[in-house]
Amino acid sequence: MLDWNAYDGDVDDFVEDSSARADKSSMRPATAPSEPVRPISVPPMRPTQTDAPVSEMTDLPPSVVAFERATPASSNNSLERVTVDQKRMINCRADLNQLVPFKYQWAWQKYLDGCANHWMPQEINMTEDVKLWNSSDGLSEDERTIVKRSLGFFSTADSLVANNLVLAVYRLITNPECRQYLLRQAFEEAIHTHAYQYCIESLRMDEGEIFNMYHEVPSVARKASWALKYTRAISDPTFVTGTPETDAELLRNLIAYYCVMEGMFFYCGFTQILSMGQRNKMTGTSEQFQYILRDESMHVNFGIDVINQIKAENPDIWSDEMQACASDMIVDGTNLEIEYARDTMPRGVLGMNANIMEEYLQFIANRRLAQIGLSERFPGARNPFPWMSEIMDLKKEKNFFETRVIEYQTGGALNWD
Repeated sequence: MLDWNAYDGDVDDFVEDSSARADKSSMRPATAPSEPVRPISVPPMRPTQTDAPVSEMTDLPPSVVAFERATPASSNNSLERVTVDQKRMINCRADLNQLVPFKYQWAWQKYLDGCANHWMPQEINMTEDVKLWNSSDGLSEDERTIVKRSLGFFSTADSLVANNLVLAVYRLITNPECRQYLLRQAFEEAIHTHAYQYCIESLRMDEGEIFNMYHEVPSVARKASWALKYTRAISDPTFVTGTPETDAELLRNLIAYYCVMEGMFFYCGFTQILSMGQRNKMTGTSEQFQYILRDESMHVNFGIDVINQIKAENPDIWSDEMQACASDMIVDGTNLEIEYARDTMPRGVLGMNANIMEEYLQFIANRRLAQIGLSERFPGARNPFPWMSEIMDLKKEKNFFETRVIEYQTGGALNWD
């Protein structure tokens, strides 16, 4: 069992070495060449955002135009100092290169907490997992299916999240301290993908089978497909915010990825693997998942804070229609995760079954709805896994608008008893 008392839940071509430089300098002529040096012709610079409107930049590729559109500059003076009042989560015109002064201190704190929680997959010993996996009577077929399905979904899910962050969200969030955390989150997603690959490699699984589950196994493919449809619009290089329609499109993406992809689609698989760890099975894989869970919990909390901040600064987009859409999105995601639970647990296993998992997922859905100010859709749903409250610590999965969480430790401080 892990000690969770402190867990908060919540350009080489241009570089030469000195010897190479010395060799080249010795080859130079001792006297200046007799031929006069011709002046270098410097082409005129392209107009920048302050030189010409983006609409006139017809000679630039779409991706560059989109970058110019999404890179704010002061309307009066590009050199003016940024004030807190000028900062906004989206559609900000202040200089994004000025990190301070902070407007959202919670975002900077989450960045610091994420750095303090740094870990790497190779730190975890997988020896016992390998022995158990290779043993003919170590795991039941249902348990082996759970391990493979979990690694099959998660090995590509974190890549989908990272692509969404790097190719879309980072460009559209116009606050530097939040961008700082997004960079940290993207790195953590890479670590998670590394962790799943490390597990797959250690257990000598069929990599083709595992990494292709996200489009070959229906219950896994449906979840990946659901998330991808919310990425298509905003990942278009020409997509920019600034209208009610485009602002709402970005908000839908954030709800899809933070409330559903990371806040719902991970829970069935995590519960199953952590239950194995409690039974002293696949303990290395389970420990990997606990480190990942701590990171993912912070991702969800950060995303919910961003969603709520966008709502506060842009109340017009949080219309009745948008609220209904957000609520339905979370319910749709819940139903997809319930389908995944039924696929991975056709029979009772690890002290749980699909019906019990269904209630647990409805309990999680109610929490996600409440966190963004929406009514519960599953009245009376309770947490049927009390042991998960300690491991996942859902009670501390609060966003900045509820509390500030300060109980953090470095990743290396987590150990098995």
